[in-house]
Amino acid sequence: MVRALARVNLAAIERNADRIRSELDPRVLLCAVVKADGYGHGAVPAARAALAGGASWLAVATATEAAELRAAGIRARILVMGAISFEELPLALAAGADVVAWSESFVSELAAAGSEDRRVRVHVKLDTGMGRLGTRVGSEAIAVADAVSAYPTLELAGAMTHFATADDPDPAFLRLQLERFAPFVAELRRRHPGVVVHAANSAAVLNAPASHFDLVRSGIALYGLDPMNERAEDHGLEPALELNSYVAAVKAAAGGDSAGYGRRFVADRETRLATLPIGYADGIRRAFTNNLDVLIGGRRHALVGAVSMDNITVEVAAGATVEPGMRATLIGANGSERQSAEDLAARIGTINYEIVCGISARVPRAYHRDGVPA
Repeated sequence: MVRALARVNLAAIERNADRIRSELDPRVLLCAVVKADGYGHGAVPAARAALAGGASWLAVATATEAAELRAAGIRARILVMGAISFEELPLALAAGADVVAWSESFVSELAAAGSEDRRVRVHVKLDTGMGRLGTRVGSEAIAVADAVSAYPTLELAGAMTHFATADDPDPAFLRLQLERFAPFVAELRRRHPGVVVHAANSAAVLNAPASHFDLVRSGIALYGLDPMNERAEDHGLEPALELNSYVAAVKAAAGGDSAGYGRRFVADRETRLATLPIGYADGIRRAFTNNLDVLIGGRRHALVGAVSMDNITVEVAAGATVEPGMRATLIGANGSERQSAEDLAARIGTINYEIVCGISARVPRAYHRDGVPA
């Protein structure tokens, strides 16, 4: 038994990739986003499972992440979507990764780093409304694309944008972003036939077929989490990760006894408290203080007191059997009870992305395929 363990079902990731592919025209490619260590699931195992499920590209945010995939022997096309400094560029290029550009000055740096024998593959980014990376001006993005095409050491591989509100029930801004993207895409394809155009994230895959273009970039749905942060099962997705700890101690508490730093819980009657060796250093945010259920023995038990670095305390539900050594589930199923990453996110006003990405490296990941160790 370990103090905390994240179990990841690679078969679920594979099936989710296949499920996402079912939303696409057969000619549209699936790019599996495995940045942030595969959203906390493990980048290399998740990438292999996604590729087995039908993905043909992978996307990351950093040069280091691309290098990790290559070091593991993964040969699929890799796109580094984030900004890359001149110091990081050699690592990305050594990994054979595609990179993103939105200024002619960066294009000239790329041209100097490439060679005619090993051309750098470049994707031009138009900012249609996210307001982060990319130029907002379509003519400038076209000029960047033309500059890439003019260098013998570069290859114009793709063009992209990113949606700000694809998970919003109101599609108005998504439609506006598509309207801004369309003339850029038309002119780019006229000048540079064969460029791969991509825009859709997981939410747009499910909600906006017009945004699929040549390739879609799916992250959160790949891991069986709802892009709309509600119910994954409504979209036929299977959560791949469960997070467990165990009961390390159980003790009686009298009225007036307290638990945890700051005495954030004081018993108002005789009760029992169970201590679990998992805390905010493992990813159980301090915001869950007095604000979470833990599943033990197929029942819900309230987290009480402050979340500390290495431990939490739960009040044993009336009439429940809870003993040291019993499995305690924070994400996943325990008996007939289930708690999702979306449930945890709703407790503290955040999103499922932050819950799973926040599970720290201190928590081991154990991989399986529908219960069989992988």
